[in-house]
Amino acid sequence: MKAIDIDVGGTFTDLVLTWDEKRVVAKSPTTPYDLSVGFLNVLNAGAGQLEMALDDVLPQIEIVRYSTTVAMNRLIERKGPRLGLLTTEGHEDAILIGRGAQWTDGTRVSERRNLAVQHKPKPLIDRDMIAGVRERIDSTGKVLRPLDEDDVRAKLRQLVDNGARAIAVSLLWSFQNPAHERLVRKIIREEYKGYHVGYLPVVLSHEVVGKVGEYERTMTAVLDAYLQTSIKFELETTWDQLRNHGYRGTFLLTHNTGGSAEIFKTTASRTFNGGPVSGLMGCFHIGKALGYPNVIAADVGGTSFDTGMVVDASVRSYEFRPIIDRWMVGISMLQTTTMGAGGGSIASINELLGGRLEVGPRSAGSYPGPVCYDLGGTEPTVTDADVVLGYIAPDGYFGGKMPLSKEKAVEAVRTKIAEPLGVSVEEAAALIRRVVEENMASAIKREVHLRGYHPEDFALFAFGGGGPTHVAGFRAEVPQAVIFPQAPVFSALGSSVMDIMHVYEESGRMPFMQPVTQQIVLDRDAFNAKVNALRDKALKDLEAEGLDQRETVFTVELDMLYGGLVQVKRVASPLITIDSEQDAQVVYDAFEKEFAESFSPFVVNKPGGVFIDGIVLKATVITEKMDLPVYPLVGEDPSAAVTGSRSAYWPQLGKSVDTTVYSFDGLLPGNVVDGPGIVEMEFSTVVVPPGDQLRIDEHGLGLLEDAGFHRADPPIEGTREMELTQ
Repeated sequence: MKAIDIDVGGTFTDLVLTWDEKRVVAKSPTTPYDLSVGFLNVLNAGAGQLEMALDDVLPQIEIVRYSTTVAMNRLIERKGPRLGLLTTEGHEDAILIGRGAQWTDGTRVSERRNLAVQHKPKPLIDRDMIAGVRERIDSTGKVLRPLDEDDVRAKLRQLVDNGARAIAVSLLWSFQNPAHERLVRKIIREEYKGYHVGYLPVVLSHEVVGKVGEYERTMTAVLDAYLQTSIKFELETTWDQLRNHGYRGTFLLTHNTGGSAEIFKTTASRTFNGGPVSGLMGCFHIGKALGYPNVIAADVGGTSFDTGMVVDASVRSYEFRPIIDRWMVGISMLQTTTMGAGGGSIASINELLGGRLEVGPRSAGSYPGPVCYDLGGTEPTVTDADVVLGYIAPDGYFGGKMPLSKEKAVEAVRTKIAEPLGVSVEEAAALIRRVVEENMASAIKREVHLRGYHPEDFALFAFGGGGPTHVAGFRAEVPQAVIFPQAPVFSALGSSVMDIMHVYEESGRMPFMQPVTQQIVLDRDAFNAKVNALRDKALKDLEAEGLDQRETVFTVELDMLYGGLVQVKRVASPLITIDSEQDAQVVYDAFEKEFAESFSPFVVNKPGGVFIDGIVLKATVITEKMDLPVYPLVGEDPSAAVTGSRSAYWPQLGKSVDTTVYSFDGLLPGNVVDGPGIVEMEFSTVVVPPGDQLRIDEHGLGLLEDAGFHRADPPIEGTREMELTQ
C-alpha cells in the first residue's frame, strides 16, 4: 500500500507517507497565504526521505487523504462571499432572531459569566440579503401553496443586484418534500447559467441536512454557501499540485463523522474539525489494537488543544447540534473539545484582574510565531517558556531545521512576565507552563467527569508537537500516558487508518413502542423503505467514486428517545432492516442498554413509549490497517540512548540541574528513563519531570507514568491487525 496522509494545522502541515512496509513522516510550516505552498513543501520533504523525486513518488501513490482547518480559518476571518438567502415568505427573520442560547453559543465559559457584555454574533447574511418566496409545504410534505416561479425570479434578481455571489435556499419542511427547493435551483440555473462568468453557487438545505430543525438546517446551508468558494479555491490549487506532479489516484477529505470521502462528495461543513477527528479515530483504531478500550485523545498543537474520548472501544459520542464558530448547525459530528492552548499561545499579565498571569487563547500562529522563532514576534509564548527552561534545545527544534533564539525568548519572558510578577525568568517560564497545563488538565477532567467516567479508567494518548512536552503536566489523574514515535504527526497517522465512509441521515418521528401497553407498533414497511432509500443513495455515490460495493459495510444507527423525555440517544442498531416483531425487540433491547449506560437505568421510561427520531445509515469501505510490531524486551538501562546533557529548570526541585538528554529513537523496548530527563524526538521533546518515568513497551511506544507504576493488563501477544468496531 502506498498512501499519503496530510493534516493542515494552524502552525504546521504534517505528512505521513506510507510506502509499502516503510512509513516516513515530515512537517512543514503552514503557509496561510496559500495552503498549497506548505502542502507542496511537505510532500517534497517526504519524498526526500525516500531519496526520490516527488514526480517519481506521486504516480505510484494509490490514495491521498487530507484534513484541513481552512473552513474554520476562513469563517473566523470572515472572508466568505456576500450571500443571499431564499426562504419561505414570512420566515425571513428566523436566523436573525435565532435561538435564546445564540447569545453565548461558541463563547468560552469565562466569557459567558459576564452577561452584561454578551451580544449576538454579527450575522453572516444581512437582512437586505434575505428574501421570502411565495410557497408553503406542511410538516407531512403536502404542498399547501405552490411555488410562485415569477416571484422567485424577481427575488433572485433583487439579491443579485444587492451583490449576492452565492445563494442558500432553505424552505420550510423541505426535507419532507424537496420539490420546491429543487425547482428554485432550476430557476437559478436558468437565470444564471453555470458556464457564465457570474456563476452562482447554490446550496439547498435539504441536501446538506435532511432533518427537522429550521434554524439549524438553514444555518448549515448558509455556512456551506459561505465557505464553499474559499475552500473550493484552496482545494483546487492543492489538487492541481498533485495532478501536475503525476498523481492520478483519488483525493479524500477527512470528515467530522469519523470517515473520509472524495472531494467531490464533501460539503464544506463536513470538513470542520477534520484534524481533531482524525486524531480521535487514530486513538480508536490504534487503542483497540493495543488493548486500550478507554482512551483520552489529547492533541497539543501550535494554536489549540483538542481532546476527545474513546469509551468501551467506541467513538459513537456525537454532538447532534454542534456549534461552528458562533452558530448551531444541524449536522452530527463526533464529539471533540477545542480550547485555545498550544505552543504558540501567548502569555500576558491581566492588570484588570490584579496582575494575573493568563496564557491563551490568543496565539502567535506560524507567523510571526513565538519570539524564539526570531521572525518578529514580541509576545512570549508557551514554546518560549519551554526554551527558557531548557526543555527544548534551540539548535534541535524542528529536526534542527529551525534554529531558535533563546536569548530573545529569555528577554521576552523577563520584560513581559518575570519583572511585572517580581520573579526570576525561570520561575516565570515555569508559571507559564503551569497555567497552560492546568488549563489542559481542567479541560480533560471536565470532559471525563461530565460524561460520567473516571480518569483513572483511561489511558491518555498525547500527541501533536507539544503533547509529549507537556503531558506530564496535564496528565492529572490519568495513570498512564502513551507517547508514539509519530506523535508530532499523529492526526495525519490517524487519517491513514480511517475508513472511507459516507453518512446519510433522515429525520422524522416514528412511533416504535406504544405508551402504557408497551406494545411495539413500528410501521416496519415504512421504516425499511427509508433505510433502503438511503442505501440506494449510498450505492449510487459509491459507484460514482469507483468503489467496490462488495467491500462496503452498511450499518444503521437510530436516534431514539422515550416519550416524556427530551434526551435523544443514538444507538447502534444490531439490524439493518426490521422484518419481524422479534427484530424490533432486539433493536429496543440495544436502545435500552445504551440509554441506561449513558444516562441512568432509573430514567428508562418504557411506560412513556419509544420513538425513532432519525435514521442514520453509514456506508463504510474498510481500508488497510497498519500492523503493530512486537519487539523483545531488553534491560531497563537507557544509557545507550544518551546524547548528552544540558541545564534545565525543574519546579519540583526549585532549581536548574544538569539533566541527561536521550534520543527517543535510541531507546529500546524495556528501557526506563527516570525523571528528571529529556527525551528528544525529531519534531518534539518528551519532558520527564522528577517523580515520573518513561518506559518503552514491547511496541516501541513510550509510557509516561509515576515512578514504579506498571499497567495491570497483560501485554498483547503477537502482532494484531486493527479492525473496525465502530
